[in-house]
Amino acid sequence: MANLVVVGAQWGDEGKGKIVDLLTGHFDIVARYQGGHNAGHTVIINGRKYVLHLLPAGILHPKKICVIGNGVVVDPIALKKEIEGLAAAGITCKGRFYVSYRAHVILEYHRLVEQGEEARRGEERIGTTNRGIGPAYEDKMGRRGVRICDLTNPPALRRLLEENIKAKQSTTPEIHVDIDQIFENAQRLGEELSEYFADTAEILNRNIDEGKSVLFEGAQGTLLDVDHGTYPYVTASNATAGGACTGTGVGPTRIDGVIGISKAYATRVGEGAFPTEILDETGENIRQRGQEYGASTGRPRRCGWFDAVVVRYSRLINSLDSLVITKLDVLDALEEIKICVGYRYKWKLLQSFPPEIRVLGQCQPEYLTVKGWNQKTAGVQNYEQLPGLAQDYLKRLSDLVGAEISVVSTGPDRNETIVAPPHSHLDSWLSLYPKRIS
Repeated sequence: MANLVVVGAQWGDEGKGKIVDLLTGHFDIVARYQGGHNAGHTVIINGRKYVLHLLPAGILHPKKICVIGNGVVVDPIALKKEIEGLAAAGITCKGRFYVSYRAHVILEYHRLVEQGEEARRGEERIGTTNRGIGPAYEDKMGRRGVRICDLTNPPALRRLLEENIKAKQSTTPEIHVDIDQIFENAQRLGEELSEYFADTAEILNRNIDEGKSVLFEGAQGTLLDVDHGTYPYVTASNATAGGACTGTGVGPTRIDGVIGISKAYATRVGEGAFPTEILDETGENIRQRGQEYGASTGRPRRCGWFDAVVVRYSRLINSLDSLVITKLDVLDALEEIKICVGYRYKWKLLQSFPPEIRVLGQCQPEYLTVKGWNQKTAGVQNYEQLPGLAQDYLKRLSDLVGAEISVVSTGPDRNETIVAPPHSHLDSWLSLYPKRIS
């Protein structure tokens, strides 16, 4: 097993940060391939909490190389703050972290545009984080974006800023910005961060040629992918496994496997259809036990039952080799647990995940109810030590999704994890690449 993609199998917030951190020891490089600083990957190591928004979770391993690929949109203010925060915690990025010259940049006017768009949508708002990520991707696709390489080219930077701000003010007159200040700030940040700028596609491919292994880290989740998610309530990039290639410049023949991450239940943030949402006391209990609040925004997450239709769809879109189940311990106190096994629309059982958000919003979930184990699983590190009913629940999820479960998380800390339960081929994969000292 050489190069592996880790992807969210739901609506994001599945616990990818912890799993990437867990797997990093077996890889040489960790590469982030899409999204922006709206992502919030939380990793807890020996009780200490780290929240990463832009940098790959692998940065917490001192000797690993980390890359932000061209598919990410980068707020240089947020990047500088994150690097400085890690330095204060004794973790250096110097000499082992690189951001692509080709990555696009988020600037002040992107945030203002997004705030204005969300306000104009009113009840039809998407529920974005208002961090300028969508407008930055719009500029990218409109072929007018500012890229990392432009930050160290003052004439090009000034020209691009003047063109962009003029265009935005013509359609959104309420945007008032000081172009001189934006230019000076962007140029200064470009100088301060320039040691991290590089041709990351060349770095990644050269290292793969030399026999090094890469762990590709996505943000958000499959159901937030701009092409395959619950459109229009999606993010502005390709959060699915295919984004690992376009977002880093590494060809698809160099990807050897894909692991999907899913909670033992379901959550989503923001607006949009959510068929298994629990709107009673049980949903609130899950939110409290799981601490379901956004790592980036603090917004409470909507909570629901595990949706096998969604995760089965994710298995299809990403060609998942195996599945990781996180937050199993959150369900410990439940007497009964529901699993969505299908959707009914106008009394008809659907055969596939519907593309129309209108249809999805009217779907009635078909539930299978199983008995809860009502025992503590928190901190369990051995599959055989799980209660029998918890093992049965995991087996049921695996059968419904059609993918083996290779890792089970039983708590937020790095050590609160069951790696490779019986018969998982992830165990054989990782045995081919023994853990590198980090």
